[in-house]
Amino acid sequence: MSQPRSAWLGDFLLLSALWGASFLFMRNAAMELGPLPTAAARVGIAALCLLPLLWRRGLLPELVRHHRPVLFVGLLNSGIPFALYSYAVLSISTGLSAILNATVPLFGAVVAWAWLRERPGASRSLGLALGFVGVALLAWNKASFTPKAGAAATGWAVLACLLACVCYALAATFTKRYLAEVKPLVLAAGSQLGATLGLALPALWLWPGRAPSLTALASLLAVGVLCTALAYILFFRLISTVGPARTLTVTFVVPVFGVLYGTLLLSEALTPAMLGCGVVILCGTALATGVVRLPARKVVADRP
Repeated sequence: MSQPRSAWLGDFLLLSALWGASFLFMRNAAMELGPLPTAAARVGIAALCLLPLLWRRGLLPELVRHHRPVLFVGLLNSGIPFALYSYAVLSISTGLSAILNATVPLFGAVVAWAWLRERPGASRSLGLALGFVGVALLAWNKASFTPKAGAAATGWAVLACLLACVCYALAATFTKRYLAEVKPLVLAAGSQLGATLGLALPALWLWPGRAPSLTALASLLAVGVLCTALAYILFFRLISTVGPARTLTVTFVVPVFGVLYGTLLLSEALTPAMLGCGVVILCGTALATGVVRLPARKVVADRP
């Protein structure tokens, strides 16, 4: 029996709002700490929140059994992407970063096609093409590899966002192939621990000598506790309640919150080009993930 809408809609909207806010909090922290320290602090705080919960539920032995692949996927699914996004939001708007993040399912479909031989059908093939056209148009409009009028070059930041999305896609396929039997909470806590271990040394090396402001510290706590630890709990609770397919549609709502926060709180401009390309990307993603499908052709039998 399917759950009533009211039983999961609150979790869904809260998860979307939290992940949409992560770009804003990463920007506030990275402006003072730098990308690598920001990413390391984010996953470290999340690990400190999730590991006691893992211990309380008696799941630490399972993490020990699968520690190598779980720690590796944490670096691929959290450590590297969080560092890339923390770098990107220093040069491009948080709203643009959120829109580019919507390409994760597109790259996920390509990786699954190449790695797991999951050949896409007509709807998904059209969605992939449409989504990547939207990405190309958005990158063409926003990416510049040379500074203009005193502004930083944005091309590397756009590429960093797309590389982060590729990392998410690779991690999802790796998890599906090698960690399908591992409990979600073990994956969540173990991945944050793995990301922390992977980023600890470079983050300590690059940690700024000046103490961060209260705004930066509050942003770190918010992105670590709310946007990572709590968000993972909501994410896996939704998967168990309504299934992975419906849960992954959160991808379509996160950019809405990301753009909203950037526009209202940071006075970021939302251009018609960004809005149009974002719609193209989301439509392509909806087709590529199977949320929307082309109508099936009716086969009319020949009459005798």
